[in-house]
Amino acid sequence: MVVSVSPATVPVSATERGSYWITTFGCQMNKADSERMAGILEAMGYQEASAELEADLVLYNTCTIRDNAEQKVYSYLGRQAQRKRRNPNLTLVVAGCVAQQEGESLLRRVPELDLVMGPQHANRLETLLQQVDSGQQVVATEDHHILEDITTARRDSSICGWVNVIYGCNERCTYCVVPSVRGKEQSRLPEAIKLEMEGLAAQGYREITLLGQNIDAYGRDLPGITPEGRRQNTLTDLLHHVHDVEGIERIRFATSHPRYFTKRLIDACADLPKLCEHFHIPFQSGDNDVLQAMARGYTVERYRRIIDHIRDRMPDASLSADVIVAFPGETDAQYRRTLDLIEEIGFDQVNTAAYSPRPNTPAADWDNQLPEAVKVERLRGINALVERCARQRNTRYAGRIEEVLAEAGNPKDPSQLMGRTRTNRLTFFSTKGADGTHYKPGDLVQVRIEAVRSFSLSGTPLPCR
Repeated sequence: MVVSVSPATVPVSATERGSYWITTFGCQMNKADSERMAGILEAMGYQEASAELEADLVLYNTCTIRDNAEQKVYSYLGRQAQRKRRNPNLTLVVAGCVAQQEGESLLRRVPELDLVMGPQHANRLETLLQQVDSGQQVVATEDHHILEDITTARRDSSICGWVNVIYGCNERCTYCVVPSVRGKEQSRLPEAIKLEMEGLAAQGYREITLLGQNIDAYGRDLPGITPEGRRQNTLTDLLHHVHDVEGIERIRFATSHPRYFTKRLIDACADLPKLCEHFHIPFQSGDNDVLQAMARGYTVERYRRIIDHIRDRMPDASLSADVIVAFPGETDAQYRRTLDLIEEIGFDQVNTAAYSPRPNTPAADWDNQLPEAVKVERLRGINALVERCARQRNTRYAGRIEEVLAEAGNPKDPSQLMGRTRTNRLTFFSTKGADGTHYKPGDLVQVRIEAVRSFSLSGTPLPCR
C-alpha cells in the first residue's frame, strides 16, 4: 500500500546511490533477511557505510518477539528522525516484524519514515524503494507470496551461510506474535534449496544452516504422498535430498518444534555424516499445565522421549533450547519444574526470557499476569542455573580433540582464529600450529581442548595428518 506523498522526500536517480546501513534485531531469520536486503541494495548501486550516522539509507530490520527489542527500535528511530529533519535526502526504512505489526501507525509515530515493510516483502526492496524515489511514503504489509529469487544475498560470512527453507508459521502459541507478523507457512521447493546450496558451495562455503521459524513443518504445504501413504517433502526428506552437495562439509537446521520432531528425523541426523550433532529444540516450560496454556501441543513426557532418542543415537550431541519464565499464572511450583527439567536434561545452552505480553496474542489479555518483580527474580534464578549447567556440560570437552571449522579471526586477539565444533561450541585456537602450519578461515582443524568456560572453549591445533 502506498500512503501519502512525503514532502520531506526528494526523488533520487539510480546514478546517485550512496551508502547504506542495516541494523538487525532478533532471530536468525531476520539475519538471513538482512543479508538478502543488503544484496539487493548493493545490486542497486549502494555501498555499505562505514558508520550508521554517515549512511544515506538506514534500514532497521526489527523484532517484536520481546517488548524490550521493540522499544530499542524506537530509540534508534528517534536518532535517525533528527538526522532526517536536517537532511531530507536520508532514506529511512523499517523492515521486519515491528513494521508488519505496526504498519501505517509507524508513519504516524515517526512521520520521517520513507518505507515500512514486513518480512514477506524483503525480496521486493528494490521495487519499494523505487516508489520512495518517486516521492512516496510506502507501507508494504499485505500478505505476499515470497519469491524464490534470493540469489542477491550479501552474506556476512564467506564460510557459513543461511538458507531459508520455510517462511512463516501456522502455530498459534498463545504468547507468540510470529504468525501474525511473518504470515502463513510457505515451503520452498527442494530443488530450489539444493540449487542455492550448490551455488554457495561453488563460492567456497563449507557449512549451511537451514532456516525456518518452525522448520520441522517444512513441506506441509507441498504436494506428494509416498506409495506407503507417508507425506513426502518432509524435513527428513529434504536433508537426504541436499546431503550430497559437493563442497558443503556441515549442515545444521533451526528452529525445531517438539510437536513435529520425529524419530525418523533423529535417525537421519545420526545416519547422515554431514549433519551436525547439535539440536535446538525449544521446550518453553517444564510444566504440562503451562504448556497447555501456551498451546504448545506436547507434554514434558513427549519432550523427554525426544531427548532420550537423540542421546540413544548420538550420546555426545549438544542440546539447546528456549524457555519462558513467569508466564501468566505460572506458580512457584511450576517454575521449579522448569528448573528441574533443565537440570535433569543437562542442556548445553538455554535461551531464557521472562514473559513479555505481545500485541494481538491471547495471553496478553489474561488477568493473571505476574508482577515484574517476580519476572526479574525468576529470570535471575534460571540464568544462574543455565550457566552452571553449561559449564558442567562443557567440562566433557577438556582434553578431547575436536574438529573445528575456522570461521573468522578472534576480534580480541589477532593471533587466534575462532570457529565451532560440530556440537556448536565456540572455540578459539592459534592461527599457527606447532608444525608451522598457518590456519585460515574455512579450514577444518583438529584442536586439542585445553580451556573450558561456560560458553566457549580454547585449545591448540594439532599437526595435519
